[in-house]
Amino acid sequence: MVSLNTLRTKFGVLLSIIIAGALLAFIFSLKTEMGFSGNDPEVGSINGEDIHYSEFLAAYDDVKSQMGELNTDQAAQQALSNTWQILLSDHVFAPSFEELGLAVGAAEHKAMVRGERASNVFGSVFGNPQTGEYSLEAVTSFLEQVESNPQAQQMWAFLSKQADVDRAMMKFQELVKKGAYATALEVERGVKAANNSYNGRYVVSRYNTVADSLVTVSDSEIKAYYNANKNQYKQTPYRTISYVEFEVVATDADKAAVEAEAKAAAELFAAAADLKAFSRENRHASVAQTYITASQMTSEESAAITKGKMYGPALVADQWRAARVVEVRNVPEKYTLSHIVLNYTDDKLADSLVTVAKKGDFAALASQYSIAETAAEGGKIGEVAYSTLAPEFADALVGKKKGDVVKVTMGNVIQVLKIEGVDAIQKHYKLATLEYPLVASQDTQRHVHNAASLFAVEAAKNGFDATVTAQAQSSRSANIEHASRAVRGIDGHSLEVVFWANKAKMGDVSELIKLDNNHYVVATLTGINDNEYRTVSEVANQIKSTLLRDKKFEQIAAKMAGATIEEVATAAEGEVKTFENVKYDAYYVPGIGVEPRVLGTITSLEAGKLSAPIKGASGVYVLVTDTVTPAAEAQTVEAEKVKQQAAAEQNAMRAFYAVQELAEVEDNTVGYF
Repeated sequence: MVSLNTLRTKFGVLLSIIIAGALLAFIFSLKTEMGFSGNDPEVGSINGEDIHYSEFLAAYDDVKSQMGELNTDQAAQQALSNTWQILLSDHVFAPSFEELGLAVGAAEHKAMVRGERASNVFGSVFGNPQTGEYSLEAVTSFLEQVESNPQAQQMWAFLSKQADVDRAMMKFQELVKKGAYATALEVERGVKAANNSYNGRYVVSRYNTVADSLVTVSDSEIKAYYNANKNQYKQTPYRTISYVEFEVVATDADKAAVEAEAKAAAELFAAAADLKAFSRENRHASVAQTYITASQMTSEESAAITKGKMYGPALVADQWRAARVVEVRNVPEKYTLSHIVLNYTDDKLADSLVTVAKKGDFAALASQYSIAETAAEGGKIGEVAYSTLAPEFADALVGKKKGDVVKVTMGNVIQVLKIEGVDAIQKHYKLATLEYPLVASQDTQRHVHNAASLFAVEAAKNGFDATVTAQAQSSRSANIEHASRAVRGIDGHSLEVVFWANKAKMGDVSELIKLDNNHYVVATLTGINDNEYRTVSEVANQIKSTLLRDKKFEQIAAKMAGATIEEVATAAEGEVKTFENVKYDAYYVPGIGVEPRVLGTITSLEAGKLSAPIKGASGVYVLVTDTVTPAAEAQTVEAEKVKQQAAAEQNAMRAFYAVQELAEVEDNTVGYF
């Protein structure tokens, strides 16, 4: 029977892959009434349509249920990104599919459930892990739960909707792909380019040979270029803050106090008869779950431990550390293992397999019964170090030899392990450790907190910059982009700073903000830039460089005249250089570098014909292709057509990204999620 836990695990992986893989599956969000009594704030928009808190929350909760615990800022950011992908499907793709008539009817849906028509969703969740084939039996067993289990009903509704949307997306993909094709001219050029390599000569005159002072670029020219190329200067709106960070660090007095405390505790640690009981009573002590060899210790630690002595207390990496042996085991350093993984409910089957496997073909049993991916390889795990084994496995393998079979229950599964081989016996140690990190005392923490609080009060009263100067503090600046959830430059969880900055007004000074790593921040908002594009003044120097290059090109190109490459070199006061074995699909041309226009000219110019001046990235080029050498294995028209068709279809699929960009998703969820 397919359990809800198994289904959730498998589908969670599927959802992550599909969404992260970009637009191959989209889910209709669950729209529930959240009880805002008419006050349901807008948290963003898609294609000009407002997205309200209740709608976003429903989709966000659904994503979290599939991803599991969001323990890191990165995981939380990914969950929010996935939620927007879901809503993008709901508001853009799904309605468009409906307009195009790309519906998935009841008969087609049933065919996917029965496995008569392929489904990425149902196939990934209900596929046989050994063969990859769709398991109708797994679907049937799960549907039996749907009738009486509300949680299963919700999961099935979710799966069904996902499968329909995925199916509609596949249909749309096929329509887009069928509209893409390789032309005869493209194929002809491709064959020519693939079958030839080019040798020739060139002359280059660098732009830096013309001084900037000899070229004039006016403000009107800069503005005209800006207006003609404005899309190049799109930006994400941002807010600018200045801030002072107060860090809580241990003082010399704190370090001395920690040292004294650690050494006093180490005396009790050394005298303790029951180290497990000691570790329960002292929060700085712990007993390891795994066993290690002497080679996995430092030389100082191993010298003491192997002689039955206590190691330390010693200062290691900003903490005082002591260690003692709890238990010693003489076991192989490594085991070669195979396993059969079963559901935790299959206890009787596991017992039977242990009996059969002692004499039978373990690989065949693993291929038949194991639910792990290793079943396809007869359950082979390979070499495993004893020091890496969880306690359940480490205990089960003690005293076992090659050929033995053991059963281990852990979590939601039962594993039947066969020992295929063992390494040399070595002593393994389970250690109890005592660790006192060099942390700031409460007095130091209070002192830093008071200093930060005083700064915040004074900055609000007298001005941020004046207080920085008066207190001889050091301030830093940072831009916080719209929808960002972190401040670059601040270590740790800086979301509270982002929340404040997005609500603040120009010149506001924050109250004391505590970060999750014993840092405090006081900030002031110094800039608000809501422009969709960077201003002309911000990009003027960049544009000026481009226009200078263009004008220098005109001056240099006018000098590079001549009927032969030698005459061009004389006129340009340069030298003739050579290029060899240049291919059309090259990225870098030896001696020339990354110059796409030069490469295109080399592979398209008629042999023996002198090129016109070419505007390169670093200079002006004139070249001549002397010889064209056919490839040893010529590319055929048929092979090139396949290649070009695949490229055309791939380019056509970029339509999905274009649709996503045109939808203009605006994320204003900072402050809510």
